[in-house]
Amino acid sequence: MSVLNNANLNFSLLIGKITYLFFGFCTFVCLSSSTLNAQDTDSESAEEVQSGFLNVYLDCESCDYNHIRREIRFVNYVRDPKQADVHVFITDEGTGGGGRQYKFSFIGRRHFSGTEYTFSHTIDRNDTSDEIRESLNRVLEMGLVPYAMQTMETSSFTLHYEEPEAGQTTGQEREDPWNYWVFEIYAGSLRLDLESNQKEFDSRWGFYADYVTEEWKIRLRPYFNYEFVEIDRDVEETPVTSRLHRHGFDSYVIKSLSDHWSAGIFSDYITRNDRNLRHRFRLDPGIEYNIYPYQEATRKSITFRYQLGYAYTDYYEQTIFKKNSEHLMNQELSVSANIRQPWGNIEGGMVGSHYFHDVAHRRAELYGSISVRLTEGLFLNFYSQFDMIRDQLSLPIGDTSLEDVLLKQRELATDFSLSGSISLSYTFGSDFANVVNTRF
Repeated sequence: MSVLNNANLNFSLLIGKITYLFFGFCTFVCLSSSTLNAQDTDSESAEEVQSGFLNVYLDCESCDYNHIRREIRFVNYVRDPKQADVHVFITDEGTGGGGRQYKFSFIGRRHFSGTEYTFSHTIDRNDTSDEIRESLNRVLEMGLVPYAMQTMETSSFTLHYEEPEAGQTTGQEREDPWNYWVFEIYAGSLRLDLESNQKEFDSRWGFYADYVTEEWKIRLRPYFNYEFVEIDRDVEETPVTSRLHRHGFDSYVIKSLSDHWSAGIFSDYITRNDRNLRHRFRLDPGIEYNIYPYQEATRKSITFRYQLGYAYTDYYEQTIFKKNSEHLMNQELSVSANIRQPWGNIEGGMVGSHYFHDVAHRRAELYGSISVRLTEGLFLNFYSQFDMIRDQLSLPIGDTSLEDVLLKQRELATDFSLSGSISLSYTFGSDFANVVNTRF
């Protein structure tokens, strides 16, 4: 027992150190980048914007840059924010009705330092891609005009306002016959590959029912996945076949408690033969705290979540722990950070869990993705994920054949998994990016 306690203590200390180092690094990057941005702004604040076009840096992951540059021609588009008079930072997130809400942050630099404001713009789920990019262009134009009017002749601009028709209501006031429910049916993959000695079929289909308001977030999702593989061998030998299925049902109900707190109940059912799960049902109530208000989640969030769960599992084959079925209780604590700022992005966190009947059956996951603009044109990109695995309770007893391994019909025992990548990117050359050429 003392050996187990010492192992658990060492495990907890290791996880604590990793967590401390990760969030210490995030804090260091945030403070360093903020300091650099402040120094850049101070050094450039004395520069006057000369008469002519406004220098604009666009920072958006889901925008049609070619269309923007082609249609909005009263500004210069620059490749680096240090050359910009205005840094336009655009983020987006899904809405309850299946659309998306975009937030436009206009950040003044150099002569416009200190002049900042934010617009919100909602896209309907039925809008076409062309309607979406046209409406985003209109919002972008409106945000840039106040800056541009200070560098250009005001006679170059006109204002057109479309007055709503009599009796027309706003989006907030419209009656919703669906009462905020959105449904989606999908058949994401129906794939068939035929060769002279091999056949493969893969299918995935399911259904979403989502309900989203300011107070509630509900999801009901059945899904079905089936894969069949057959490989011919010698004429006298039986072909190698593999039939894999992963069917289930996911659901949750989440209640907003305040700007920082929320509570929810998560439940799921799954049947999956490659994980030796004939039937597994889980119920996990939990609570979450966000250091920042949820309204700022598209820009920054640091959340702490705790879940206490119950699971019943019925196995296809007896497990290495000589179980055919079992009732289990576990708990999980996760910490995550998601920061999107003009200087770069940070996403990462840590998840730790264990079963109550034996704390030696535990799991810890540490993941991170960082993209930071180090200097003009130079970006550092880092991604990693590390799992410490001690909770493979469903492993079947007996030997695993090579065929099962190659066809992924059985799960293999492992103590850890590690993946990651590091990359640098650097661009240089002309400061301007106004030219659009879409040939080929």
